[in-house]
Amino acid sequence: MTARILVVDDILPNVKLLEAKLTAEYFDVLTASDGASALEVAEAETPDIILLDVMMPGMDGFEACERLKSNPKTRHIPVVMVTALSDVNDRVRGLKAGADDFLSKPVNDVALFARVRSLARLKMMMDELRDRQATTGAEDLFEQEMGEEALFSSACILVVEGSDFLGKKIAEHLEAAGCSVDRVTSGAEGLTLGAGNRYDLIMAGLDIGGEDGLRLCSQFRSQDETRHVPILLVLDETDLAELAKGLDLGVTDYLIKPIDRNELLARARTQIRRRRYHDKLRGLLESSVSMAYTDPLTGVYNRRYMKAHLDRKITEIPESAKPVSVLMCDLDHFKQINDTYGHAAGDEVLKEMAGRVGDNLRDFDMVARYGGEEFVVVMPSTPLSAAQAVAERLCKRIGTEGFAIPGQAEPLRVTTSIGVASTSDPQMEAGGLLAQADAALYRAKHAGRNRVVVSEKADESGESADGADGADGAELPHAAAGGG
Repeated sequence: MTARILVVDDILPNVKLLEAKLTAEYFDVLTASDGASALEVAEAETPDIILLDVMMPGMDGFEACERLKSNPKTRHIPVVMVTALSDVNDRVRGLKAGADDFLSKPVNDVALFARVRSLARLKMMMDELRDRQATTGAEDLFEQEMGEEALFSSACILVVEGSDFLGKKIAEHLEAAGCSVDRVTSGAEGLTLGAGNRYDLIMAGLDIGGEDGLRLCSQFRSQDETRHVPILLVLDETDLAELAKGLDLGVTDYLIKPIDRNELLARARTQIRRRRYHDKLRGLLESSVSMAYTDPLTGVYNRRYMKAHLDRKITEIPESAKPVSVLMCDLDHFKQINDTYGHAAGDEVLKEMAGRVGDNLRDFDMVARYGGEEFVVVMPSTPLSAAQAVAERLCKRIGTEGFAIPGQAEPLRVTTSIGVASTSDPQMEAGGLLAQADAALYRAKHAGRNRVVVSEKADESGESADGADGADGAELPHAAAGGG
């Protein structure tokens, strides 16, 4: 894996040393000699990771980090502070400024490369989600920062620690900050809880009562329910080699014993915020994908998805040995509803229409809004006679049950015309079958509306696939929802 690393240090030999080490590991390296130039390079070049020296004249690393994290163009770039400072308060200050980690001078090569690779993988994943989400135009919806109190008040954390004393101490600190904590002393218990609950953070000891904590971390990463949950590894200062392995296995952060309360909360806050941000990204992405194939007003599928679905069902005809039928439904005189009662009333009619059609379908039938006041029903494994029977019941229900509209004392009487078509030909295209149903719908309109008409080009082989008498129609569970 390669990545672009920005090295920031006011001492040239330090810059050259880190540049040589990173270049030897095939990373691309950018450099800056002070905080101000680091901000400029970061915004112009958007590196994948920033290695930021703390002690610099003018703008120190803490201030530079705060500015990077306050800039929408650079806030998502992981920052690792490189410092000779070893005081816990300095680490906490850096974490609160937005730093993702600290490396102590002289920099340990194993820790450096492990941390860089871990953060590069994380950023690559988050960038991919952001790039997909950016197409919806809603990428700023999740940029609002949460306060520490709000962040912890709803956080659920799993602590897996073999030492009962240490596990209890960690849990007390987190609970005092408002977190909900589940604490166990074995890996097996941790995996069971992880599979059955939704956690914002997992804290795991390196040695869990004789169990290998790194193996547990790898198991959390292979388990679907915990694959994306941040893992905070608790270890001793002498465990750098194990830490490097842990970072490669997917550990996202670590905490060195003895545990400092402020550092614990600062690191937990950073990881929980990252988890929430990741979840928000995925949620918005799933929402945008859903919007691509559903109608926003009625909630049923849209025309594009329906045509792709119908094409798939037609190609499955040889496998099922049964025909595919479609209904093309159009509300009669819908323009008069909009003109008389307003478009809000028309929208309510459309939503109610979508609901009534859906109520008359089997689980594997599909309803879609074709456009305007037109709806299409795709009915796989359904002969023409059965589809016609469903259409007749639907037409009757629409015409006899009024549509309740907010603000109107009396329900509106609305009717629908329906065209029906069917095929057993796997070479038929969705557009061709829809055209047949549309032609039948046109005939229904011209015959007086509020009726069902079967396509003149109805596929007779489709009708006979389940028997010409349509006896299979009695097995379809539509009658119970019929309007009478």
